[in-house]
Amino acid sequence: MNIDKILGELTLEEKAALCSGMDFWHTQNIERLDIPPVMVSDGPHGLRKMADDGENPNDSIKAVCFPTAAALACSFDRELLETLGKALGEECAAEKVTVILGPGCNIKRSPLCGRNFEYFSEDPYLAGQMAASHIKGVQSKGIGTSLKHFAMNNQETRRMSCSAEVDERTFRELYLAAFEAPVKESKPWTVMCSYNRINGVYSSQNKYLLTDILRDDWGYEGLVMSDWGAVDDRPLGIEAGLDLEMPTSNGKNDVLIVEAVNSGKLSMESLDRCVRRVLELINRAEEADSTAVWDKEKHHQLAAKIAAECAVLLKNDDNILPLDASKKIAFIGEFAQKPRFQGGGSSHINSFKITSALDAVAEYADVTYAQGFITSEDKTDEKLLAEAVEAAKKSDIAVIFAGLPDSFESEGFDRRHMRMPECQLELIRRVREVNENIVIVLHNGSPIEMPFADDAKALLEMYLGGQAVGQAECDLLFGKVSPSGKLAETFPEYLEQNPSYLNFPGQEDTVRYAEGLYVGYKYYEKKRVKPLFPFGHGLSYSSFEYSDLTVSENEIDDSKVLTVMVTVKNTGKVTAKETVQLYVAPVEPVVDRPLKELKGFEKLELKAGESKKAVFKLDKRAFAYYETKISDWYAEDGRYRIMVGASSADIRLSTEVYYTNETPLPMHFDLNSLCGEIKAVPEAAQVFGDIFKKIDIGNGEDEASEAMSQEMIDNMIKDMPLRTLVTFTDVPEITRANIQATLDDLNSLLSKKYEKAASKTI
Repeated sequence: MNIDKILGELTLEEKAALCSGMDFWHTQNIERLDIPPVMVSDGPHGLRKMADDGENPNDSIKAVCFPTAAALACSFDRELLETLGKALGEECAAEKVTVILGPGCNIKRSPLCGRNFEYFSEDPYLAGQMAASHIKGVQSKGIGTSLKHFAMNNQETRRMSCSAEVDERTFRELYLAAFEAPVKESKPWTVMCSYNRINGVYSSQNKYLLTDILRDDWGYEGLVMSDWGAVDDRPLGIEAGLDLEMPTSNGKNDVLIVEAVNSGKLSMESLDRCVRRVLELINRAEEADSTAVWDKEKHHQLAAKIAAECAVLLKNDDNILPLDASKKIAFIGEFAQKPRFQGGGSSHINSFKITSALDAVAEYADVTYAQGFITSEDKTDEKLLAEAVEAAKKSDIAVIFAGLPDSFESEGFDRRHMRMPECQLELIRRVREVNENIVIVLHNGSPIEMPFADDAKALLEMYLGGQAVGQAECDLLFGKVSPSGKLAETFPEYLEQNPSYLNFPGQEDTVRYAEGLYVGYKYYEKKRVKPLFPFGHGLSYSSFEYSDLTVSENEIDDSKVLTVMVTVKNTGKVTAKETVQLYVAPVEPVVDRPLKELKGFEKLELKAGESKKAVFKLDKRAFAYYETKISDWYAEDGRYRIMVGASSADIRLSTEVYYTNETPLPMHFDLNSLCGEIKAVPEAAQVFGDIFKKIDIGNGEDEASEAMSQEMIDNMIKDMPLRTLVTFTDVPEITRANIQATLDDLNSLLSKKYEKAASKTI
């Protein structure tokens, strides 16, 4: 397709039409110019393609449901995510789908967000790396992805109208950083904007978001589409950089685009930019393998393998796991027979096959099964409960399959609490009364409160593990696979511990992100609050020893990349995998910063007794924060601790490096600047030194009061604005005008110094 030629032949009305969908799942076609439609389909953990004969847009074909993002991120495995992406790409190519709508990498601000099961992590580095690998896998098959939901879609409550109120630094460091890495590293074919407003402006018409940041700052060249129904003012969206509205507006918004161009409110240049990107996407549809076929059974087995890699062993007292097949074992709970393996909403997959734990356990042992509870409502069934208690009483070990039913979490609504159904909690309590050897297998899309944590010998977190979750569960429970997942989010002991608790989901269409940078482990560590399970936590059937932490250099700067290496040895008796996590901690930061941040991870597979090195590369960004004074990332001059460990709370080794930054931040002082701020800058302290000596705010009359008063006076002067020097000096020359003149000279001096230093680094 010759895009330049077609742009010249399209009418204004046809251009407007191309910027909207043809129907629910297809882009608009223009028959007279042989412009075909292309199909997009929901994802991201399975293909939700509308059936060819389906009249309802939610009637989808039989497909394979892989683990959701909440589980996938716990793998900490880039290669695994790329493998998953390749499988999805094969399915899309075989089903003639051009773009699969995913992955989603919004930050998990609150455990209550109903869509958290579709998102990766509370940490932007981990979320970005998982999304980047997922995208690489899919797009290697000539199929496009749609990175979503850009940005700040952190709740379902009033998701189409609420305004996320956030400061610039938090916006950049947390909520945009998760998108920045996959945009730059994997170049998704499309990016999907979110429903919500950001600081009052809808994402679909937010030029700062869609053009200034996404395109100008990050260099994105692909297409931007709307979430389904996210458009407010379509001409404003065109101007802001929203290329494609989905689904169709049935021509209603096309008319508005035409009117805006004819009236001069919208430039033809802006419209042509959007049309060009739509045509480029249609061109890319030819990259897919038109002869592709896919093997559902093969992908089902892949789903089981992936689920096992993602599961997190939270607790394993007395090494009760792996299970001894010679003992009497009871499987208890409806989820053993009918597992909850995916979330509700637009990502719901019509699975062609489901393997439950009861289906898979025959490979390992004979077990007794008792349903125990129902999931259709939170109501204790006394007969089922009695049967479960009896089964547990006659068994050596009771494995309880529990978690959240569909009614407790889904797209479209947020949870109101973190509790499991009361009927399940009662089941656990009653089983514990007759059997102390309890193993609990959890199925949930987000953290839950666990009042039973102390009573269970083992806790195995499966999240929503896909249609083959039962096979994965049995492979893990009986030791065919050693658990290797690590929590991609913190599990608080109770909801009120969460940093967003007082500001979620907000009031009257506004939600304040008052916790700022302190989301997840960054908050718990800063506040010294011990959660139920920390970020990065996960046990194994083996043990690992860390040694020989080395860095390539002890002093680095903006131009250097630091290489960090650490040796990990499997000191156990079975082959297992360990995820080595690297955190960077500024030792004495001038600005407010988290105590430490994840900046690297590597997953190693080790045979019993085997050692391997984990290698990390850290550039400037690993040490930097977003400095609003320069609208860029800035690494402070000073010491940084490099920490490696098995979780955010289990640091095994650390060392320090010195980061040299010869470029000072631009400084500007005014009459409201504090005397203490002036004294902290050598040039400023010198300029104002004589004036400070003349400050007189009184002192005490005796020695004791004088000693106390001097400390008080020093602190009072430190916090005094410069304008108050007029009051607290009796020198006639110290006037407001003269102080301002001195400030002007100082600011000029500092500006020249900054420009000179900055020019040396360019």
